[in-house]
Amino acid sequence: MSLVPRSTEDGEWCCHICRLPGRVMGIRVLRFSLVVVLVLLLVAGALTTLLPNAREDKMPTSRREIKSQSKSTLDSFTLIMQTYNRTDLLLRLLNHYQAVPHLHKVIVVWNNVGEKGPEALWNSLGPHPVPVIFKPQATNRMRNRLQVFPELETSAVLMVDDDMLISAQDLAFAFSVWQQFPDQIVGFVPRKHVSTSSGIYSYGGFELHTPGFGDGDQYSVVLIGASFFNSKYLELFQRQPAAVHALIDETQNCDDIAMNFIIAKHTGKTSGIFVKPVNMGNLEKETTGGHSGMWHRAEHFLQRSYCINKLVSIYDGMPLKYSNIMISQFGFPYANHKSKM
Repeated sequence: MSLVPRSTEDGEWCCHICRLPGRVMGIRVLRFSLVVVLVLLLVAGALTTLLPNAREDKMPTSRREIKSQSKSTLDSFTLIMQTYNRTDLLLRLLNHYQAVPHLHKVIVVWNNVGEKGPEALWNSLGPHPVPVIFKPQATNRMRNRLQVFPELETSAVLMVDDDMLISAQDLAFAFSVWQQFPDQIVGFVPRKHVSTSSGIYSYGGFELHTPGFGDGDQYSVVLIGASFFNSKYLELFQRQPAAVHALIDETQNCDDIAMNFIIAKHTGKTSGIFVKPVNMGNLEKETTGGHSGMWHRAEHFLQRSYCINKLVSIYDGMPLKYSNIMISQFGFPYANHKSKM
């Protein structure tokens, strides 16, 4: 009786032996298949690395575009020139400023209301190195030049009066200074405010004595009619209280003083930096248009003192700060006098 189960067990053992070669073959096939799949994956990975990447293909172009944009908007500036009844001087100045390094574009604010500008004449004598855009105005207002022009693409603005001839060398140097101080006005014409014993402010130049500051050549205002400043301040100017705009329209004056107030208040620093020009001149006497500058008006300086006191009232304080720093191409920087700052 013991033989039956043993024979049964022997039979099962024999069956396992019979099935063993099939299992071994299956394992070998499975291993072979895995090796083949692994090889195929490695080959596919290698081929993928050799194929061009669409994202990488776009990167050089993007970098070139960014570099090009950076060069045109950060390493260059836009000239804004407002003009009225001085077409002869305008054309002469446009021809001069075309040759200035780093100039990206010129925007001419045409204040001769209802009168056709010299755009056709200018274009007929082209081509010109730098594009000039004429912007006819509906009203003759001093603050027209402080608009946010859609054509403005640079961070730096060079604002020049329509009778100011500034050498290319002076402008190139002043622009390099502005790049170091992009939050302030960098310009060629300084002015100052002084407080009198009555607490009323007065406006003038270096000839005015600044109480408490010794005999140094202090200034607190840099005129924007021959200066570089950041284009963001044009938008900031538009957001100022209506009383500021009304004051400028009332006097047809003082937009430059208002800009100094705005920048000094915004930054908490001196509004501007004075760069001493080497070759700068006023061509007003050479115009045939018969329009003389505002500073010839008897009330000009009185108006500007009036504006300072009105702005102090509007802004509830005096934000302007004194400086005696003069930056020269032959000495950088230079303090005119060692005096209390």
